[in-house]
Amino acid sequence: MTERRFKAEPREVNQMIFGIRAVIEAISSGKEIESLFIQRGLTGGLISELKTLLRQYDVPSQQVPVEKLNRITSKNHQGVIAFISPITYQKIEDLIPAVYERGETPLILLLDGVTDVRNFGAIVRTAECSGVHAIVVPKKGAAQINPDAVKTSAGALYKVPICRHDSLLQVLRFLKDSGLQIVACTEKTDDLIYKPDFTAPSAIIMGAEDVGISFELMRNADYLTKIPMAGEIASLNVSVSAGIVLYEAVRQRLAN
Repeated sequence: MTERRFKAEPREVNQMIFGIRAVIEAISSGKEIESLFIQRGLTGGLISELKTLLRQYDVPSQQVPVEKLNRITSKNHQGVIAFISPITYQKIEDLIPAVYERGETPLILLLDGVTDVRNFGAIVRTAECSGVHAIVVPKKGAAQINPDAVKTSAGALYKVPICRHDSLLQVLRFLKDSGLQIVACTEKTDDLIYKPDFTAPSAIIMGAEDVGISFELMRNADYLTKIPMAGEIASLNVSVSAGIVLYEAVRQRLAN
């Protein structure tokens, strides 16, 4: 993947751009694309140039019917609409060595299938307060980073590094090779969140409330843990769950 370097200024809104040439220029100039919609079945020289650029810069996109594009804007979009992200995504492969070099113990959060924007923003806010070094999300099946997410995070999205990756499983394997233990939070276990030693380098996986963590990620985790539940309601909001688990890690690290 071609590397792009640029300084991103915090923005309160996602800037929309449309038209094939405008989107090409935005990507070429180093703009971070949050979401990109391309009209299904679109062909031609310019669209081929755009698709080549998407592969070159590893930009995710969605093929959608023209009706969806028309609902977003009534202007001449030429079958292509993009939203520029208010943040700059970072690389987990660069962050982990930097954490070790500072003499700190990594604490990483992976979000598997968390798509609700406000839940995501609340998780980022808690992560910033609890000292999380980075949050990793998948390129597909993750919450959009938009004004609602920024607002719910209380600005924490500008402070906590967010990493976007094709495969969380690949990230998990990289983290394990880097000396981190993997703790998956799931109700499919008898072990509680107090069992892992969070004073060690750790990566915590949280899943979506409806489907939880994917089987492949759980199979490769070092620990499966759950939050103790005493009431009749059997589940917690994912942002609340993340806060409970992260502050168990904080408690252990402060006690140590």
